[in-house]
Amino acid sequence: MDRLDAMRLFIRVVERRSFTLAARDIGVPRSTATDAVKALEARLRVRLLQRTTRHVAPTLDGEAYYRRCIGIIADVEDAEGAFAGLKPGGLLRVEVQGTLARHFLLPGLPDFLERYPAIELAMSEGERWVDVVREGVDCVLRYGNLPDSDMVGRRLIMLDRLTCAAPAYLARHGMPTGIDALEGHRMIGLRSLSTGNLWPLEFMIDGAIRTVDMPAIVSVTGTESYLAAARLGLGLFQVPRFHAGADLPEGRLLPLLVETPPPSVPVSILWPRNRQLSPRVRVFVDWAVEQFARAQL
Repeated sequence: MDRLDAMRLFIRVVERRSFTLAARDIGVPRSTATDAVKALEARLRVRLLQRTTRHVAPTLDGEAYYRRCIGIIADVEDAEGAFAGLKPGGLLRVEVQGTLARHFLLPGLPDFLERYPAIELAMSEGERWVDVVREGVDCVLRYGNLPDSDMVGRRLIMLDRLTCAAPAYLARHGMPTGIDALEGHRMIGLRSLSTGNLWPLEFMIDGAIRTVDMPAIVSVTGTESYLAAARLGLGLFQVPRFHAGADLPEGRLLPLLVETPPPSVPVSILWPRNRQLSPRVRVFVDWAVEQFARAQL
């Protein structure tokens, strides 16, 4: 294994905290990964990793070397691509929250893969906040206001939201005429995976957000289940407009309280602050910006 390949492997071991997972990502035997890191340590005359039976973590020297390796590999890939006229390639791991992939990315994916045929895209969907570096993810798409983290990124779109209910629910409970008329109504609970709490309903009133806690006899953690429960008439709910786009014209869902809509929320694409963008991540980010800009037209 040459020096650059050993650096790539070392980066993956640090990020995955595992020789086994890093070797699987790179496509080499675990013994090869172990030998490559030992050779690096012998050449540098420092210990790069602390190893136990369950855990692998960089030493202080290993952390410093890891950061240098990231910059070196990114520069090499940029230089080779620029001078050889090569298009970015390799495995690209993307984590997408909820249904964002299906609505905004998948329709244009054939064009992306035609532009960059050497990229192998591994896209996963989830609602939880992933540890991008530890889980070997290159970038993530997230819906909503973002917590403080070691991530940087770009905002892709602001999504309008609305409050809805099914005709069956309104037939039983009546049409609320305003925020103060919500007594006696109930919501479908959307539960946070990080805290376990239910998200309250939110309404914009005179430029300020007003939250309303309501009883919920059903709560879910997934977007699709949230929408399905609403269609069954189990309560009021709030979603981005695109989620209800097919239901509103058909009358399966009806918009409510349109004078006091929920606040709009951002969608962002994020990557680790301490990692230079590789060419394949850079072209994916630029393409994602295109896709969401097209959705706003």
